[in-house]
Amino acid sequence: MRIKSLTARVLLLTTVWSTVALVVIGLLISTLYRKSAERGFQDLLRAQLYNVINSVTIGDQGALSGSPQLGDLRFAQPKTGWYWVVEPLGTYTTAPLVSPSLGSALIPVPSVVEAPFDKNYERYYQVTDASGNRVQVAETEVVLDTDGRAARFRVTGNVDVVEDDVRTFSHSLYLALAGFGVGSLIVNALAILYGLKPLDKARAALERIRAGESEQLKGDFPREILPLANEVNALIDSNRRIVERARMQVGNLAHSLKTPIAVLLNEARVLEKSHGELVRSQAESMQGQVQSYLNRARIAAQRESVLARTDAEPALERLVRVMRRLNVDTEFDLVVSPPHLAVAMEQQDLEETVGNLLENAARFAKSRVRLSAVEAGEDVKGAEASARRHWVELAVEDDGPGLEPDQIREALKRGRRLDESKPGTGLGLSIVTEISNEYQGRLELSRGEWGGLKAKLILPGVTKDVA
Repeated sequence: MRIKSLTARVLLLTTVWSTVALVVIGLLISTLYRKSAERGFQDLLRAQLYNVINSVTIGDQGALSGSPQLGDLRFAQPKTGWYWVVEPLGTYTTAPLVSPSLGSALIPVPSVVEAPFDKNYERYYQVTDASGNRVQVAETEVVLDTDGRAARFRVTGNVDVVEDDVRTFSHSLYLALAGFGVGSLIVNALAILYGLKPLDKARAALERIRAGESEQLKGDFPREILPLANEVNALIDSNRRIVERARMQVGNLAHSLKTPIAVLLNEARVLEKSHGELVRSQAESMQGQVQSYLNRARIAAQRESVLARTDAEPALERLVRVMRRLNVDTEFDLVVSPPHLAVAMEQQDLEETVGNLLENAARFAKSRVRLSAVEAGEDVKGAEASARRHWVELAVEDDGPGLEPDQIREALKRGRRLDESKPGTGLGLSIVTEISNEYQGRLELSRGEWGGLKAKLILPGVTKDVA
C-alpha cells in the first residue's frame, strides 16, 4: 500500500532504519563482548595453570609435592567445575596431585589429534566433567627436575561462568538500546513534525485559496519552501491575468458582433416572408452559436482555476427571486444543503446554466418548480472523474408533462424544440450541457417524482482537501 503522507513516510523510514541499526549494533556488541569474555576466561585459566606449575615440585622421596593456593574458593568446593590436576608422565610413577574440588573424580582427556598443542606447547579444549559441568581445560606438560622427570598439568574452569556473564551483559545492553531507541524515535518524530510544520502551513494556505478565502499563498515560510510559495503566487497572478484578458477579449468580440447580428434580424423583418424567415432563423442560429463559443472560450480560459468559486445559496436565491417575479402563477421552492455550499465555477456561468433550466421548467410547469442544491454522494462524479474533487448536485424539477426517454435524447440536441407552441430558440439545454461539460460536470434529464421533467446538474464543488 502506497503511503501518501510525507510525514508518515519519513517516520516509517526512520523507525525502520533505527530499529535495524539498533538490532545490528546490539548483536555486534554482544558478539564482541562474548569473544572478549572467552579470551579473558582463557587467559585466567592460563594464569592459574602457571600458578599450579610454580607451586608443584618433586620431593626427596621422588613424589610430587605442593599445595597450590590459587586464591579462589571454587577450587576447594566439590562439583564446581573448577579443578587442577598434576599427573606424572612417562616411566616416572607417583601419586597425582588433585584439587579438593575434584576429589576422586576424573576429567576426560581427548587425544592429541583431537586437541593438538600449540607452539607454546599448550592446548585448550572443552569437556564435560562427572558432575555434568561444561568445563574449559588448559593443559601443558613440564619437566620438573634435571633427571628429566615430567608431569602433565591441567586447570579447568566452568564455562557457565562465561555464559552467565555474557547473558547478563546482553540483557543490560538490549534494555539500554531499547530505551535509547524509543527515546531516539520520540525525538526524531518531534524533530520531523517540527521540521515539516511549514508544509502544513503551506497546505492550509492552499486550502484557503481553494475555498476562496485568500488569493495568494501567504505565510512566513522557511528558505526551502519560500521559492515554491513565490512560484505558486506567480502562477496564480498569471492565471488571473489570463482570465481577465480572456474576459476582455470575449466582451469586445461580443460587443462587435452584437450590432451586426441585430441589424440582420431587423432587416429580416422587412424582407419577404419566405426570405425573411430564412434570414431570421439563420441569424438567430448564428447568434446562439457565437454566444456558445464565446462562453466556451471564456470558460476554457479559467477552468481549473483555484479562484473560481461561487456561493450557491445567494446566487440561487437571486435566480428564484427573478423567476417568481416573471412567473407569478408558479410556485418556486429552493433547498440548499448545507447552507454554505460552494460551487467551483464562475457566478455568471452558474446563473446561466441554472437560469436556463428554471426558464424551461417555468415554461412547462403547471404550478410548481423546485430547485435544490446538495452535496453529491461518494458514488457521483462528473464527466471527468477525479478522486481529488468534490461534487455538487443541483436539480430543477417541475410538475409539467415531462419527457419520454426518446424525447430526452432529442431535447439535448442543439436547436431542437419539442413544443413549437412555446417561445424559445431550442438552445437552452445545449448551452447548459456545454457549460457543465467545460467544468467537467454533466447534465442528466429524467422524470421527477411530480411526474414532470427533472434536470440534474453534477458540478464541481469547492473541496477542503487539496493534499
